[in-house]
Amino acid sequence: MKKKSSLLPNLLLIAGLAVLLCAEGYFGFRLHTLSKQQEQIKRDYSDVNSITLGLFSAEQWSDDISGIINHQVRHFTLTPAQKKQLQKEVEQIMLALINKAEAMVNKKPKSLGGKLKRLVVKTFVKTDKIKARVPALAKQVMAKVDNPDNKAQLSNLALRKFTDVAHSGFFDSTATAKDSLLNKMYPRYKVSNPQALNTALNKKLDELRTAMYTYCFAMLGCILVVLALWWILRKKVALHGALFIMSLLFAFVLLSVGLTASMVEVDARISTLDFTLLGEHVIFRDQVLFFQSKSILDVVEVLVKQPAVDSILVGILILVFSILFPITKLSATGIHLLSKRKLAENRIIKYFAFQSGKWSMADVIVIAILMTYIGLNGLINGTLEALHIQTSPLTIITTNNTALQPGYIIFISFVLFGLILSTILKFITPYDAHE
Repeated sequence: MKKKSSLLPNLLLIAGLAVLLCAEGYFGFRLHTLSKQQEQIKRDYSDVNSITLGLFSAEQWSDDISGIINHQVRHFTLTPAQKKQLQKEVEQIMLALINKAEAMVNKKPKSLGGKLKRLVVKTFVKTDKIKARVPALAKQVMAKVDNPDNKAQLSNLALRKFTDVAHSGFFDSTATAKDSLLNKMYPRYKVSNPQALNTALNKKLDELRTAMYTYCFAMLGCILVVLALWWILRKKVALHGALFIMSLLFAFVLLSVGLTASMVEVDARISTLDFTLLGEHVIFRDQVLFFQSKSILDVVEVLVKQPAVDSILVGILILVFSILFPITKLSATGIHLLSKRKLAENRIIKYFAFQSGKWSMADVIVIAILMTYIGLNGLINGTLEALHIQTSPLTIITTNNTALQPGYIIFISFVLFGLILSTILKFITPYDAHE
């Protein structure tokens, strides 16, 4: 009768926690999925706005300089004083040319043909009359220079020459790569120009960030409910076994999400670079210097794939002591609690259930990631501050978007929850918790 009376509460407890576990699993799955989406969108954003396709792209400079040349030539104007001075210079040039031509004519020829040409020129060409017309001719030249149609022709000529230089190999050909990249992005985000693309990407990132933290805190809410049940049922010994096993499943969900979701995001960019060239502003915005977003499993994968032996060794150590050990420890605690005495008292099971905590380095990874974040954040801030310039001819505004991600919060929660479960196990185990 006692067993039957305790069976129903256990079944009800398991059923209720199973529903809560499914909810936590759904929240974790959504958080994992959104984390990957955010990483992909931010990678797209960094690719489109990469400094190699912007500030470091000669093609981009070519476009900006072309616009400046076109604007400067078409809208070139002279003040009355400048026009007067330029007209005098034109007159002097014309007079110098006339004098030079007159000197050549007055030069004594040696041949008969030369003498005849000299006679004809002296008879029909009156240099004094030509010199008298120089001021009027200079005015006509100035009128031609200031004519809008002539300015347009001059602008087109200058642009053609600049284009010839641009296609002569002096500039790189990153425009082709950027156009190809943009043509892939436009259909994906349903836009038609770079400005609309950046707006769409930023909007999606804001929505994803809000959703990710919502699911993250929803998962933590599930864990708080489990811990509250432990407090409420602390004197219901008959329910402790079922509650502990279900708690282990919650811990496994936390661990799986904490290992696969992004934990640290490194994002350094030049938000604005503005300087003056030929009296006009050249502006580059949102130039991404560096972007990386990694989960713990991503870090392990990167390290293991490195050719250096020391990197591979570090990757294996992280895999063994920060991933495999916590999984084995959780499994061993469940086996110890559910099994009969012979298996529960097995030295290996007892070791992993009660003694392996000193070898499990999940808590060390938490501290290491936090210290790495603090160090990287300080280093990037210091480097970007050195680039931060605000003067009249040049303005550089830098932005450090490096941040910890929800995956880090989930992994911390797993570590703390695991420590709590280890403590609870020592109180509820029916066997000896020591070697």
